[in-house]
Amino acid sequence: MLAVIDYGASNLRSVVHALNYLHVSDMRIVHNPHELRHADKIILPGVGAFGAGMQQLRAQGLAAAIKDAVYGGVPYLGICLGMQFLFERSDEMGDHEGFGLLPGHVTRFPHNPDLKVPHMGWNQLQQKRACPLLEHIDPDNSAYFVHSYYCAPANPDDVVATVDYGIPFTAVVQRDHIYGVQFHPEKSQRTGLQLLTNFLEM
Repeated sequence: MLAVIDYGASNLRSVVHALNYLHVSDMRIVHNPHELRHADKIILPGVGAFGAGMQQLRAQGLAAAIKDAVYGGVPYLGICLGMQFLFERSDEMGDHEGFGLLPGHVTRFPHNPDLKVPHMGWNQLQQKRACPLLEHIDPDNSAYFVHSYYCAPANPDDVVATVDYGIPFTAVVQRDHIYGVQFHPEKSQRTGLQLLTNFLEM
């Protein structure tokens, strides 16, 4: 069963629409730890503030349940904020603790008078290494981003692809069965649909 996490602060509808387009039959919208118990894959989408999102996941009992599932070997795909949650901390509007599944932190783009924040739009991915999530995707394909904060992994081996926006930032991460994408695959047309297909076929 594919579990898509609903914590009231995500782009859930567009992600589910993309999964329905791919004819995913065994999918469940999950709101609590009990519903997560039978998941063999997890997708955690997200938009909004890091601290508020983590607070809601904890309030629903999902933060610990997701970590337990991932520690137990369940493949995880975090989208946008769902990728940022993988890391230890975020400095978005304070100092907030994440899942800590990957070492590193989340921080805001530095001020640049020539670049708008939030970063919105299409950017070309610069793939750094092979990854099952990016199979059958042209290494130079573009994806759609909407975010003001970016992930700074402490271990460069976790970085799969980057994007340049004033500075190079991490767009895709992977460690074992843990995956994260800063962009929105559900809005990234063929690139995004192929990425979701790759995850579903793992």
